[in-house]
Amino acid sequence: MPEQLKFEEKLLSQAAKNIISEELNEVEQIDIEIKTDIGKLFHGEVNQVVLAGQGLVVQDKIRVQDLKLQTDSISINPLSVILGQLKLNEPVNANIRIVLTEADINDALTSEVIYSWVRKFHLNVDGEIVSLEPEEMQVFLPDDGKLEFKGKVWLKEKDNTHILGYHATAHPRTQTKPALLESFRCTEGEGIRVELITAAMQKVKEIINLPYLEWENMVFSIKDMEVKKGSLILMVKAHIKQIPSQETVLSPD
Repeated sequence: MPEQLKFEEKLLSQAAKNIISEELNEVEQIDIEIKTDIGKLFHGEVNQVVLAGQGLVVQDKIRVQDLKLQTDSISINPLSVILGQLKLNEPVNANIRIVLTEADINDALTSEVIYSWVRKFHLNVDGEIVSLEPEEMQVFLPDDGKLEFKGKVWLKEKDNTHILGYHATAHPRTQTKPALLESFRCTEGEGIRVELITAAMQKVKEIINLPYLEWENMVFSIKDMEVKKGSLILMVKAHIKQIPSQETVLSPD
């Protein structure tokens, strides 16, 4: 950390580091810098928190290669820190930079959390509900600015269930460009109906254009996305209602 911390800042920063490290399944490196003073601390006020971490596993199979988080002012419960917890008195806003490797992404796709979310994916095709259940999926980051998807999915229609193998190439949405689908082709199965493709593209458009997403006690929006060869960089703005614990993160819906 570049600036010399005061005693109370060092004490609080170390306590927060210990608490957060215990909530992670694994961590290679984590540093936390909390800006405050003794007078504000007695009232639970913190000017700013800066967190930098590498190799963070927030739960089984969900790993972040690099994380940098910076908050605005925070109101915390000082007693909770002393008791080995970290409780917010009020929600806080944060800017987050996340780096995921290709391996991180593909490991996360096999986690129960991601699978449960994808399993709920349904399409309305001319008034008929079609369910999509993933068999397998892989993401590749072969070049700057390009995403590749390969996998198999079960399409469950009213009177027909069949498997579809696919390979797709896309470019992510950025601050200056919309998301672009470069190519899509079927690699296994009977192919896919035009109506189903149209419904799928509409669903993807709806997801991409969502103003925000919710996860546990956080509301966040992806402000920018950059693809480098072998890694994905996300710039995220988050509204954090409460610091999640392992109990809340791992609990079922």
